[in-house]
This record gives sequence, structure tokens and C-alpha cells, in this order.
Amino acid sequence: MSRRSGILEFAVLGLLREAPMHGYELRKRLNTSLGIFRAFSYGTLYPCLKTLVANGWLIEEPGSAPEEALASSLAGRRAKIVYRLTPEGKEHFEELLSHTGPDTWEDEHFAARFAFFGQTEREVRMRVLEGRRSRLEERLEKMRASLARTRERLDDYTLELQRHGMESVEREVRWLNELIESERAGRDQRPGTDAPHDNDSGETGGLPRHGGSTRPDPSDDTTK
Repeated sequence: MSRRSGILEFAVLGLLREAPMHGYELRKRLNTSLGIFRAFSYGTLYPCLKTLVANGWLIEEPGSAPEEALASSLAGRRAKIVYRLTPEGKEHFEELLSHTGPDTWEDEHFAARFAFFGQTEREVRMRVLEGRRSRLEERLEKMRASLARTRERLDDYTLELQRHGMESVEREVRWLNELIESERAGRDQRPGTDAPHDNDSGETGGLPRHGGSTRPDPSDDTTK
């Protein structure tokens, strides 16, 4: 299984954990909620769904709306299939959520993981955030070294493009620092203090409460 198909399977399982959906709804959510899947087509999604069904992580059910089924029958169309997460699929998704290896720090995988941080335990969130920050700091160091070596040979536009890329990485590092500090502040809250809201895992912490910065898109080409 390729890394990209693995990310798609993870995202599909995560969305179906929220509620059963048919293929069109899933594709819409992948496009709108998880922007890293903007280029995905039905030709990519449906083989993924079939694989998840074959693995026992999803089941297929007919659409539940009687009027929709009747309209499809009268029009000679196949009724929409709804995909539902099985108990085994939920267990598998929770195992994936606990994973914090280096692939979770990469651009596309990190974006997908971050989208489901509300379902992820704090200690796992912390390891993923710190790993992502470390990966970007390494990238930033390499970019600076490369720019220092080639600065004199670059024209103004190429130089400006490289500076823009560095600024994008620096901005995401600052954002990650804020998130990590917020997670630590939530962990250190004691009973009786004004703690942030609890998440699904029963632990406090999460996004910074101020509006001082916006989340950069980890899938932005300038950060690669």
C-alpha cells in the first residue's frame, strides 16, 4: 500500500467514525474538510472503499431514505450505497490514531492526522506536533544553507521564491510552537482552574484560544 493510499484510508475511516456516508458525501467531505484531497476522484475513492470493505473495516448498506430508493428504482438507477464503520474498523482506526512514527510528520500525512486531533489522545498529539516541528526545523536549516551557497548565482525572482518558501516554513514552525505550548498548558491545568474544554479523549488541551495567527496549510507546496 502506497503512502498516499494509506492516508486516504485513514481519512475515510476517520470520517465514517463520525457518521455513515455514501460515496458522494465522503468525496465532498474529503474535498472541503481535508483540502489535501482536492485532487482525488471517484476513481481513487471507490477502490479504497472496496479495499476497506474487503478488510472487514466497512460494510455496505442500501440508502435509508425510502423516497430516494423509489426514485432510483423508477429511473433505473442503482440506489446509493451507504458505508458504515464496523467495530473492527473503529478498532483499526484507533490503532492508526495512536501511531506517531516519522511518516506522521510529513506534509500530507500530518494534515490528515491534524484533522482528527479531536479524537486523538493528548500524548499522541504532542509527539506528532513535536515530530512535525523537528522535521520542519531540519528542512528550514537545509533551506538556509542552500540559500547561503547559491545566493550569488540566483536571479531576483528565484531568490524571492526561495525566501517565500522559507517564510512559509518559519510561519508553520511558529504555529506549531503555539500549539505545543497550548497542549502543555492544558496538561498542566489543575482542578479548580479555568481549564480549556475537554476533548473526546477526556483530556484538556488543544488549539490556542487567541486569534493571533492562523493555521498554515501543511500541504502548501511552499513548505515541501
